[in-house]
Amino acid sequence: VMCTCGHLEHADIVPLRLPLDILTSSYFAVNVYVKVHTNSPFLVCMDLLLSQTEVIDPNYLWIGPDGQNLKGQSYVNLTETGKLMLLDFKEDMSGSYTCTLSYKVFQSDMKAEQERYKSYKFMVYAYREPDYTYRISVHFSTKECSLAANEQFFEELKKILNNLISYLTCQIIEPSFKCYSVKRPKHGLVDELFVVFQGKSGSPALRLDIPWGPCSVFLNLAQWLIEEFFNRQQHILQHEFKNLPAIHYIEHSFHVTRLDSCRPGFGKNDVTHNDCANCCVACDPGSYSPNNKLICLPCTSIRIKHYGAQSC
Repeated sequence: VMCTCGHLEHADIVPLRLPLDILTSSYFAVNVYVKVHTNSPFLVCMDLLLSQTEVIDPNYLWIGPDGQNLKGQSYVNLTETGKLMLLDFKEDMSGSYTCTLSYKVFQSDMKAEQERYKSYKFMVYAYREPDYTYRISVHFSTKECSLAANEQFFEELKKILNNLISYLTCQIIEPSFKCYSVKRPKHGLVDELFVVFQGKSGSPALRLDIPWGPCSVFLNLAQWLIEEFFNRQQHILQHEFKNLPAIHYIEHSFHVTRLDSCRPGFGKNDVTHNDCANCCVACDPGSYSPNNKLICLPCTSIRIKHYGAQSC
């Protein structure tokens, strides 16, 4: 089922609510996942324990993945209290963000002064929600595989399903069928049509990059309409036909499988990125993804130093 989304405006998109500020520890790095073209949550240059005490003359130095001081950069919002927000995050902005906090500590008599330093590290990754297709399969009983009406039935079925979802600007794509002889429990051999088709949540040029946006709503609604159509077939066969047609729906044979895919430069890795296991995360340096597969491939011919590489 393919749904065209080119006529939709960005006003249809509801902004995501940002999570709470993210604190880390001076002992380990925290992984942070930021959806592409959104702002990150605030990264706090302080640990939880220190944030609950009085900090005297704090100074904050934020360093980005390229070793550059982030103060004054156009793509950051850096507050006077050391909080960092990354703006309009893109895959090539992924990497290590480190903050060094310096502050003063006094003895109780206020005579002895000490300068202390703490460093905090955040690993920030760009991610996308996976694109997906629905693969739908359904079976029909037929008198025999050589029946000439099988092909005609299949063409009529395509027309009916396309008409059913056409108002959603969706259509059936890649439909096919094959006929097999099937032995079912407590039955003899019967000939069955195995019908398969699938669809996408819009063409790559037109997809809105939001998993619950209008394109996905249309796709899910189209899938529901098709499922309801087949669910009704058994009721119709039982109550409106005295004799079964030569070709008829087999009850409970409707199946839907969701197939995820990632855009080029992104992939899934539920070991490295187990905090965002269902996310398509920008490929790490040294790896790449040239297509819509789910994994990033290692690149051995050259050294890729950036995130989100699409070629080796």
